[in-house]
Amino acid sequence: MDKGYELYCIADRLFYDAPPISRESDFAISRRPLPEGWEQERGDEWTAYVPPVRRTPLQGWKVHVTGCAESADKVLEHTWDYCVAQGLEFKHLRAPGTLRTRNAKYAPRGASGKLVTIYPENEAELERVLAELGARVAGLPGPYILSDLRIGDGPLHVRYGGFAERRCLDGRGELVAALENGAGDLVPDVRGPVFSVPEWVTLPRCLESHMAARSATTTTDLPYRIEKALHFSNGGGVYAGTDTRTGEKVVLKEGRPFAGLAADGADAVERLERERLTMERLEGVDGVPGVRDSFTLGEHHFLVMEFIEGKPLNSFYATRHPMLDPDPDPRKFAEYTAWALRVYEGVERVVTAVHERGVVFNDLHMFNIMVRPDDSVALIDFETAAPAADRGRQTLASPAFLAPHDRRGVEVDRYSLACLRLALFMPMTTLFVIDRGKARHLADIAARYFPVPRAFLDEAVAEITRDLPPAPAPAFAPGPAGWKRDREVLTRAILASATPGRTDRLFPGDVDQFGKARLGLAHGAAGVLYALDVTGAGRRSDHEEWLADRVAAPPRGTGLGLYDGLLGAAYVLGRLGHTDAALTAVGHCLDERWERLGGDLHGGLPGVALVLDDLADRTGDTGLRDAAHHAVRIVADRATAERSPRPGLMHGGAGAALMFIRCYERTGDTALLDLAAAALRRDLAGCIDDGEGALFVDEGYRIMPYLALGSVGIGLVLDDYLAHRRDEEFERAREAVRLAAASRYYVQPSLFSGRAGMLLYLARQDRDDPRVARHVRDLAWHALPFAGGLAMPGENLFRLSMDLATGTAGVLLALGAASHDAPAGLPFLRTAPRPPVEPSAVATSIQPERR
Repeated sequence: MDKGYELYCIADRLFYDAPPISRESDFAISRRPLPEGWEQERGDEWTAYVPPVRRTPLQGWKVHVTGCAESADKVLEHTWDYCVAQGLEFKHLRAPGTLRTRNAKYAPRGASGKLVTIYPENEAELERVLAELGARVAGLPGPYILSDLRIGDGPLHVRYGGFAERRCLDGRGELVAALENGAGDLVPDVRGPVFSVPEWVTLPRCLESHMAARSATTTTDLPYRIEKALHFSNGGGVYAGTDTRTGEKVVLKEGRPFAGLAADGADAVERLERERLTMERLEGVDGVPGVRDSFTLGEHHFLVMEFIEGKPLNSFYATRHPMLDPDPDPRKFAEYTAWALRVYEGVERVVTAVHERGVVFNDLHMFNIMVRPDDSVALIDFETAAPAADRGRQTLASPAFLAPHDRRGVEVDRYSLACLRLALFMPMTTLFVIDRGKARHLADIAARYFPVPRAFLDEAVAEITRDLPPAPAPAFAPGPAGWKRDREVLTRAILASATPGRTDRLFPGDVDQFGKARLGLAHGAAGVLYALDVTGAGRRSDHEEWLADRVAAPPRGTGLGLYDGLLGAAYVLGRLGHTDAALTAVGHCLDERWERLGGDLHGGLPGVALVLDDLADRTGDTGLRDAAHHAVRIVADRATAERSPRPGLMHGGAGAALMFIRCYERTGDTALLDLAAAALRRDLAGCIDDGEGALFVDEGYRIMPYLALGSVGIGLVLDDYLAHRRDEEFERAREAVRLAAASRYYVQPSLFSGRAGMLLYLARQDRDDPRVARHVRDLAWHALPFAGGLAMPGENLFRLSMDLATGTAGVLLALGAASHDAPAGLPFLRTAPRPPVEPSAVATSIQPERR
């Protein structure tokens, strides 16, 4: 899970939203008057200061100044005074809340700790900054920045990287931050959690002693051999190792000072010490690891614990849960139920023993429960455990087990145990963050499929829904009558969520809408308006005008592509009759260096070609047609790999194949079908059979069936290809993809990464397939009441979403594919299998460009 989503949960209880920032909450330093000629630029997270004479190069050695709650104001005062006097461009985090969030336990590790960034003109100025500003801020505390080289004891750090905003394609075909290499080519500016120097850069002499000091701190002299990293967070790593003195397997847990903050402000070091004291208090409790040692290396603190043989409980779903099978044997439900109840009893026994020692565990969830080979259990990660007598609230917790604020002390663990009862059978308890009343519905579903005692579930529901009135469970129904009602309740929720008075978004959706994807099909208003239109849910002129106004002057950083930006908005505006606005959006794109976009459908050239061809049809503009054909040639010219780096519809060869197929239908050039076949084979080379005959995209650590990044997206394009040309390999693959779309359980309901994508895929092939009706009904498992209708949770299930890719609009589209009288579907994909389309009489040959 991307923990960055938690930042977008702060502002609103129901929807992901931009973190709240007001001038009153900014650091006081930002209200200082600037000397004449200086400019101040406020962003969502940073406040930047530009001197009258700008000397900042495109890239170089940047200086980061770190800080914590106690030191931030002094760090900012010294930095402001120095940089303004020296005419140095710099920026700082806007507010104390932003600093806390960036230093939280699950904040991105590479960016954590950075309070100020300074841009020296050259290495001589770098050396002066380190010496002069370093003397002013010496001794002020702050976290170590993992991506940087620390200067002395801090708080200054340095890293070589880009200063200007430049982009290039990475190995996965995505546009990322870039800098020039020694040959003058743009390459990705890698910003990972480890300091490194680009191979074409020479370390300045002023940094050599600091590099030597960094290299001097090693684990060589420890009596432990570290063998594997088990987990990383911003607070530190967790490692498996061996005590070289005894041969015992151990776990070493790391705590970084001033990093990994919890809600109570405690850093990772403080929590590690609490964990040590708690585990010593629990010494001898079966199911609690024993403490072996503690030590400090450099400034990092370590706790050494007994190694528990086994696997975390969450890892058993993929191998044991019967609902992952398309047609599970009833005996599997019985076997799984017996195992799940046995595991639960073990967990409850350990928690009870912990309570008897006067301790609350406070962080019970699937990742903190270890199941041994004999199915006995142990608890790990006691860093938030606390004395029961304190009757405290949780300070860190998994959202799927997060207790309400009125639960204190042992009540927190009782709530988490109740969630565990349901999560063992229906692992969707994250929905309780939005609506705890959902517990009744999940219990009913579990009782329908699993032979679990009803009292076991009812007791859990009573604990979770304490003081909540009962409410009817949501339901979707296949067929015309069900479709009419389903469309009504979903549309009601979508329209009720609209915020036309805002300029940054129209409908709440995924966190990506606060970046470059704010206007596109995936997460922006364009996708929602498209879904409403093609499902017959109606149109709103004010909403269409909102989108037209946004594309007239798009915010800086808006994406250009079909699903991530302006071309998606142009496509929707064009089909809704707003031709001028569509052409305006396209004009913005063509004014950019669009030829450098990637070969993916989501934000790259296939989407460019498809949209420009579509608008050329609507307007007769031959210039648009020529640009579309140019995009096709570029994609054809780049296609050299044996397999796609990211197989799938949105980022792999399937998106390019879709473009080639549509272009073939227009031109009759069979070479385009050859290119489509080659692109699909590249994607299929990255797929794997699960052993049961189903085909999935193989990501190495997981297999994916989904529409955006999985095999079902490839299957959609296979269908369109096979409408024109027989291919035995593709036909076998299509059958295997159908099996991948038939699971009983999906973590999310969404179109791109969940059940709705499975429904859309199966419905376009055969609406009478019984799996279609089952998916229609089971989409209600995730549905939640909103504004008199029903809405869907977005990515990670923390908040509701209305967008096409992750939320309610995507589910509406999938249900429309199954039941609307004019079947709905994604742009440029067929909505149902049809006989081969006769190519147009225009036989324009589109061949790859060779340079």
